[in-house]
Amino acid sequence: MLQSPFGSVETLFMEFSLVRSFFRKSFAASIFTVAFAVFAAGQNAGPSPTPKSTPAATPTPVVNAKDAIKNPTADQIAETTIFVIGGGGGRILLNQIRKTSLERGRVSVMNAEGKMEQASYQKFTTRGDTLAKERIRLDQEFPTASYSLVYADEKTFGIFKDQVFTPREDASRSFQNQIFFGLDTLLRYKENESKIELGGKDKIAGVDLHIVDVTDKQGRKSRFYISAKSFRIMMMSYEDQGIKYKRKYYDYNLAQGTLVPFRTVLYAGDKIVEETDIGTVTFGQKIEENTYASN
Repeated sequence: MLQSPFGSVETLFMEFSLVRSFFRKSFAASIFTVAFAVFAAGQNAGPSPTPKSTPAATPTPVVNAKDAIKNPTADQIAETTIFVIGGGGGRILLNQIRKTSLERGRVSVMNAEGKMEQASYQKFTTRGDTLAKERIRLDQEFPTASYSLVYADEKTFGIFKDQVFTPREDASRSFQNQIFFGLDTLLRYKENESKIELGGKDKIAGVDLHIVDVTDKQGRKSRFYISAKSFRIMMMSYEDQGIKYKRKYYDYNLAQGTLVPFRTVLYAGDKIVEETDIGTVTFGQKIEENTYASN
């Protein structure tokens, strides 16, 4: 079982005597409550209204902390996950740290003959206001060929020996699916103006999971399986051209204060079609504009 990067936050809640003993029993309760408190504070922040001589409004029912933890909403689960992945800094820290990223590692991909091919890769990313505005370049070096795939200005093209080419449709779709069906689909649901809903609960290999469904403005649907204990994303699933895919995430480690799964496995049906192992990842370094240029 992976260890969480967080220590106890019990001391932050000593004043809440009614729920203090509950927090002592549950680490998951602690991180959930801290994250939800931050989320609620952001939602409710604003100047106090000027008192008026109007009838008193009916008070909004107070949700018991224990009940909220037992039956969280989709927003609460998503915001807690963002809080955890952001190393306790949530969305704000992720936006600050991950303005750019450079990732290097190894990938195994199933080829047209149904065999797995291995390659080394490096991926450059410059964060956009939304996922559609991202700029990404993926350089891959296979034993027999090396080429790059680039997503910029909402278009995809390839580069081979300094020459621009149009990738095959399946290669282009697979590349774009990495962008629109990944962790950031959930982590950046607000920026993308996506709709999120509860999908229920599940238990896989002894791990209790929250299920959250995300639908973006283009109608792309993703389902996320989130640990009810650690609030890490363990798996996500989606469908493309009639094929059901699932990505599983392993080996979460800290990278510049934020959590990154260093191993990802993609399944098409029950068959593994891609395995990615990150060697190094760094955030915030300068990436030249011509990295994403087509000429």
